[in-house]
Amino acid sequence: MGEVADVDAVQLPKQLAGFDCRNNRLALLGLMQDGFADAVAAATQKYGAQRVGVFIGTSTSGILQTELAYRRRDPSSGALPADFIYGATHNTFSVADFTRHYFDLTGPAVVVSSACSSSAKVFGSARRMIAAGLIDAAVVGGVDSLCLTTLYGFNSLGLLSTQACRPFDAARDGISIGEAAAFALLERVPGQLDENAVLLLGVGESSDAYHMSSPHPDGLGARMAMQDALKMANLGATDIDYINLHGTATQSNDAAEAKAVAALFGSNTPCSSTKGATGHTLGAAGSMEAVICALALQHGLLPGGLNMQQLDPALPLNYLLDNREQPVSYVLSNSFGFGGTNCSLVLGRGKGRVN
Repeated sequence: MGEVADVDAVQLPKQLAGFDCRNNRLALLGLMQDGFADAVAAATQKYGAQRVGVFIGTSTSGILQTELAYRRRDPSSGALPADFIYGATHNTFSVADFTRHYFDLTGPAVVVSSACSSSAKVFGSARRMIAAGLIDAAVVGGVDSLCLTTLYGFNSLGLLSTQACRPFDAARDGISIGEAAAFALLERVPGQLDENAVLLLGVGESSDAYHMSSPHPDGLGARMAMQDALKMANLGATDIDYINLHGTATQSNDAAEAKAVAALFGSNTPCSSTKGATGHTLGAAGSMEAVICALALQHGLLPGGLNMQQLDPALPLNYLLDNREQPVSYVLSNSFGFGGTNCSLVLGRGKGRVN
């Protein structure tokens, strides 16, 4: 498992104690990183609290809090303990509600829970609200924390690897479960951009509804999502410098994604799955990997996939085994979830671009 250290030691602000659960503690750790809270405060001052939205993806939210509460049920009546607050912990909306209270925001607040595409799809939700003129900026992100429901659930499906996962490896045997919190601040594009700015150029979403837990074997929904993201970005496949693959390290998922990528991009575009480093963080994966892609753009660094021993020869990809330093202008990030819910994001460097 990829457990984030010291989450249980995090203390929420006293006025937000009712939101206390592992998922919201992990969210707070994320919100405190890299000057993010200061950036949100500046946006709030610039646009007004009612013009900044909150869009967060999660799959299980604070379900661990319910698991723990069930252990403390009254032995006679079966009643849950009085200090258990479902609405502020387990409820899917909890993490967005906590975030908006933490920043004193009064704009729209939305949670997307579409399995492993959840926190990629929030970029699309926020973008549409900004385009519609309802808001001027948005806190977007994803948070998913470890819980027994997730661990035992994936184990019962036979999808957990016995080792650190090996995406696209010939001997891959399943996923490694991780947890994460990742956030970004979306704003309207100004007339002149800072050279380190990252642009959300395209969002592609699809639902192939092929199977409850397996992707279409030819990756048709995944291909549609990638095509739509490229179309919105007004880019061609050859413009993309790097693809962050969904790459969960299960046999069927990696094979289907490879077919979709090869059909659209051929076998030349550099790509990798970063889940060998992070594990599969489920509802947080889309946002975390969008952050990785933003860093790739800013630093000119394409991340190699970890744990690879032998690339599956049946998968025709230009898969990076080691980090590569090169100029990067456009990247694409894939996130695909149970039920065939797919989302692809195209990000680009702001240097030299004027809207």
